[in-house]
Amino acid sequence: MHLSIGRTGEPSSARDSKSLRTAADAARVAAGARYRGLYIHVPFCAHKCHYCDFYSFVDTESRAEAYVARLEAEMSAATEFVTADLETVFVGGGTPTLLRAELLQRMLVTLRSRLPLRSDAEFTVEANPETVTEAVARALVASGVTRVSLGAQSFDPALLTTLERRHDPASVARAVGTLQDAGIGSINLDLIYGIPNGTLEQWERDLARTIALNPDHISAYGLVYEPNTPLTARLRTGKIVRVAEEVEAAQCAYACQRLADAGYARYEISNWAKPGQQCRHNLLYWQNADWWALGPSGSAHASGVRWKNVPRLTDWLEAGPFSPVVDVEVLDDDTRAGEAFMLGLRLVDGLAVAIVEELIAIGARGEARRRAISAFERDGLLIRSNERLRLSERGLMIADTVLCELV
Repeated sequence: MHLSIGRTGEPSSARDSKSLRTAADAARVAAGARYRGLYIHVPFCAHKCHYCDFYSFVDTESRAEAYVARLEAEMSAATEFVTADLETVFVGGGTPTLLRAELLQRMLVTLRSRLPLRSDAEFTVEANPETVTEAVARALVASGVTRVSLGAQSFDPALLTTLERRHDPASVARAVGTLQDAGIGSINLDLIYGIPNGTLEQWERDLARTIALNPDHISAYGLVYEPNTPLTARLRTGKIVRVAEEVEAAQCAYACQRLADAGYARYEISNWAKPGQQCRHNLLYWQNADWWALGPSGSAHASGVRWKNVPRLTDWLEAGPFSPVVDVEVLDDDTRAGEAFMLGLRLVDGLAVAIVEELIAIGARGEARRRAISAFERDGLLIRSNERLRLSERGLMIADTVLCELV
């Protein structure tokens, strides 16, 4: 799953962020940024899942050709700023693999020809299981894709119905097999726990079926009721009921133990991987690195400047070559320090103590953060060892409580 990094404070800069109207404007303010990653947003879906708040919509193929042509122009324009070899590419959505195989391959091959990639770059494409055909798998391999992230979410038909996911659970195994046969080297499976009517026993079965498929990486997220989604509306009107906190906590604890027993190391609050298979692209987010974004609604970051490409396909298609942007933020030092704590402490390894001291020094709330860290250490929620500060096992269970105090 691609992570969406949201708003974390108001802009405070001598330059008015509202005057930054395109991705190029924002990048010029962030002069000197080194873009290590690239995110591409494909907004098309066959069906809108009820829990999803990413920009996506159901569309016929009528605008797919126009989307790819516009994206190719945006790729060319991005070379003005993306000059160093990219370490990671992540194509998310939406459902990128909903594009026709030949159109998907054209888009990905164009990307490789127009933007600089390292020879060992991690190249990920998101997919829904039912869209993975032999033709799509061949197109991914021919385009140099090294990793596919599959949205399994659950293997329980009733829970998939609650989420308004329309794939057959059996399609997950078929998709994994098709990708492996084509030569995709790394596969991630996305799972969700805490789904209404879900039980610990059901979650145990989901994990067993996931582990049996032997993916390299597993993402397991507690269900979030995002504002303005159909699932949240159903919750508000009483049509569904949240899973009890103790059940969700038991599901998370079981995942930690079961996945560890199966050889997956937890490296972030919601992510587990076999040795050497951590998602390098999402690590860029947690490390607060610089990445560029293409496509409508794609979010980017460069040296403390964040922006989001306009989240309307029609507006994006009509503009160019750089996307118009919304939600531009030029972060002050204190907000940047808070973000670094919020993101870095999500990692199981936490932050180097030297970096912690630097963040405390640059932020206006530095002493308040120091006091909060000391209190969390006394309570056993934060641990300082081997010159690193990290969340304890108990701290990881209530990470939001800790991180909110440090943002």
